[in-house]
Amino acid sequence: MSAASMFSAWLVRRLAVACLAIALVTAPAMATTIERVVSPGGIVAWLVHEPAVPLIAIDFSFAGGSAQDPAGKAGTASLVAALLDEGVGDFDSKAFHARLERKAIELGFQADRDALRGTLRTLAENREEAFEDLRLALTAPRFDPADVEIIRAQIISNLRRATTSPSEIASIRWWQTAFANHPYGHPVNGTLESVPTVSIDDLKAYAHRVLARDDLKVAVVGDIDAEAVKAMLDRVFGGLPARADLAVVADVLPQGIGRRIVTRLDVPQTVIMFGGLGISRQDPDFMAAYIVNHILGGGSFSSRLYQEVREKRGLAYSVHDSLVWLKHAPLFIGGTATRAERATETLDIVQKEIARLADNGPTADELAKAKSFLNGSFPLNLDTSGKIAALLVQLQVDNLGIDYFTRRSKMIDAVTLADARRVAKRLLGGGLLVTVVGRPDGLLSSSAE
Repeated sequence: MSAASMFSAWLVRRLAVACLAIALVTAPAMATTIERVVSPGGIVAWLVHEPAVPLIAIDFSFAGGSAQDPAGKAGTASLVAALLDEGVGDFDSKAFHARLERKAIELGFQADRDALRGTLRTLAENREEAFEDLRLALTAPRFDPADVEIIRAQIISNLRRATTSPSEIASIRWWQTAFANHPYGHPVNGTLESVPTVSIDDLKAYAHRVLARDDLKVAVVGDIDAEAVKAMLDRVFGGLPARADLAVVADVLPQGIGRRIVTRLDVPQTVIMFGGLGISRQDPDFMAAYIVNHILGGGSFSSRLYQEVREKRGLAYSVHDSLVWLKHAPLFIGGTATRAERATETLDIVQKEIARLADNGPTADELAKAKSFLNGSFPLNLDTSGKIAALLVQLQVDNLGIDYFTRRSKMIDAVTLADARRVAKRLLGGGLLVTVVGRPDGLLSSSAE
């Protein structure tokens, strides 16, 4: 195929996917667009069948993540995720990678605190080989010693670099303080002390405990129909254990609220991370909290933090905050970076803006603009089949229902000014845990009040 033909095919696929994304968020009959498919073996997937796109994107999630790392062996989940697409079945790592590359099949895994997630991307014409590759990765990972040591060395190298990164240090200190003595307090990628202790037996045991069918979430987008998806589900996932063997993880509240922890590091910029208790995804107040978060600093140039910290004072290039809804702890987290001599001023402005929004809530104009932005920008988050598949998996994990797209704008529009002001107090009035890394002039650690 010529370069011009390849580009034309790529452009057609991109345009088709863009049209699909727009259709997903505007179609009046969403239930007919996203189909709930159940295989003969009882495995469920959400499907968006789009034959105009000659691609198939599959995203999936297993409950577990780094919260299931064995005691003292943080980083086990990340090691497993990094090794699942190495050697499998009869193929060593080199042979398996060559097999994937020959058909341009993209396969990947990653672990977060609550889940081990995976993705598969393939041309529709190569789907049978791609499905077999995914089956082997999930059911027959080899964990060959040479591959384990290569991946382990890569992770350790990254961990060593992180010891001089102010952003990494600020994040690690925040999570360790907020979730001391809880699995969420352990770094997802482990530590320099824990990663060397993870054995091949640990990796195999983790995979056997976590990779199971009972809490599996799957989304499929592209040129494949429901019957083919049913066959794929049983073929790929049917050989996994019926039930995971997960350790109980307790619900928890972030600790250290009111504390400021300053770590001295000789770097040009000072990094500030802040956060506290959030609002869970299933809470009736979540959508109001989502809007309030956007008004404060959720990614728009018009946000209060962006205006006060960057536009008016030039204290930082960026400042942000977000809602994080972990399975066992809802959070509100943000951060910024600034010059050492302006760190105290920057943190003061951030805290004052958070307190002001908590005390007074947003204005009617801010609420209207936030609603308009959140509704209007949503299709831009769905410009590829991969993004759509990832979102469909997350909707399943969050138990939001297959009709969420049709309800989303109505839920946003239903938030009143009184709701936003009440929830602003609830979300932002509980205090912050702050970690600071760098050479901040005049900024010292402080205990909770």
